[in-house]
Amino acid sequence: MKISKLRIRNLFGIKEFYSDGKDIELTGKNGVCKSAVIDAIKYALTNKSEREYIILAGEQEGEVFIQTDTGLSIHRKSRTNKADYKSIKQEGDKIEKNESFVRELFTELQLNPVEFSTMPPQEQNRIILDLIDFKWDLNWIRSQFGEIPPDVNYEQNILGVLHEIQDKEGYYFKRREEFNREARNKQAFIEEIAKNLPDKYDAEKWESVNLGELYKKIEAIRYKNNEIENAKAIVKNRDNRVRSFQAELEIEKSAIDKEATHTRTSLEKQIVELENKIKAYKKEIDTIEEKKLDKIAITQKTYDANVAELEGQVKEHEELAKLETTNFNDLQEEAENTEKMKSFVNEYKRMIELKEDVDKLVADSQALTEKIEKARTLPGEILATANIPIEGLSIKDGLPLINGLPISNLSEGEKFELCIGVATRNSNALQMILIDGIERLATAKREKIYANLKEKGVQFVATRTTDEDTLHVVEL
Repeated sequence: MKISKLRIRNLFGIKEFYSDGKDIELTGKNGVCKSAVIDAIKYALTNKSEREYIILAGEQEGEVFIQTDTGLSIHRKSRTNKADYKSIKQEGDKIEKNESFVRELFTELQLNPVEFSTMPPQEQNRIILDLIDFKWDLNWIRSQFGEIPPDVNYEQNILGVLHEIQDKEGYYFKRREEFNREARNKQAFIEEIAKNLPDKYDAEKWESVNLGELYKKIEAIRYKNNEIENAKAIVKNRDNRVRSFQAELEIEKSAIDKEATHTRTSLEKQIVELENKIKAYKKEIDTIEEKKLDKIAITQKTYDANVAELEGQVKEHEELAKLETTNFNDLQEEAENTEKMKSFVNEYKRMIELKEDVDKLVADSQALTEKIEKARTLPGEILATANIPIEGLSIKDGLPLINGLPISNLSEGEKFELCIGVATRNSNALQMILIDGIERLATAKREKIYANLKEKGVQFVATRTTDEDTLHVVEL
């Protein structure tokens, strides 16, 4: 859709202006109403103006009329003494929701390309990346990464999506950092465990050793050795024990003898003193010897019994006493070493589990690295096959570059040229662009832009400041 007729009257300083829809360049000094023509077209399309005075001074109304090659007509009148007038028709018929219908025919950048250069860099980048013609959907994302990566804004262009996927603040990068951090921590535990394990430690071997059976053997030997040592002591101390029994016998005899002597002496004294008891005492004297012999016999019997018992014990242990005790130091050392080795089994198993965890974390991290690298290489693959809308456009780290430079580094002329390129790529149904101030470009650049617009079939109205005193309309 293009404008086939344009008529302006008493509007924005213009007394009368007419155009039949050709591509035109408006030239002249400042103040000859070059920009007024563009503002009138904007007013017709948007019903808005940034100018404080719309109607030509001294007039009661001003109007603008546009007709397109598709039969659409837009007629607006601004009035001082009554309500403004508008008529929007298609082939002579009124259009429902006419303002919204017209609004869908163009973009803001078509009416004011230079507005692009005033946008924040982030918005400029988004608009340029949106121009890249590459068809994709979530199924395409899944086919590239095996999943739909989370924490990504999928409402933006594909290059912005890929940039978020591989970005250092993105899910994959942070998740990989978590895997790597956990792997490093577990590897440190592994190294600490390995440092405390004996050289060439065989956990399977030491886990299978029955430490209880080993200690059972040691206790059996220890018990046998105790019996042998006890037997040796009994046999070795036989004579000493006999002598001990003899001493006890002699002591007992001496005591008995002394007791008898003392009794006799005491009784004899009492006989002298107690004549009347002599008979009784004599009788008692006669029994003393008999009692003495009885006691001696009892003492002798005790002695004989003790000796007999000792001889029995000696005979019982004589064979065992002949044996030598078994040295179980090696077995004890083996048991202690086994106990020590078995204490490492759980730590060894923990180390193996940690190694398995580390291997999985490393594998998961590598998988994320591959996805990050995929997200980094895909823009190049896309740009190699997609339609590049802007000459000299490339992508680095998700940001658009023009001839290798970010937009902020471009000269004023390069920015202006870029604005026009973006506006024409973003055009809607109305294939037209308004270029105010094209003198900012060198002649060769300006002519190249005009040629490109004609080649693309985009209608244009441009203004260029010159030294001419009046407005000149150059049809191109």
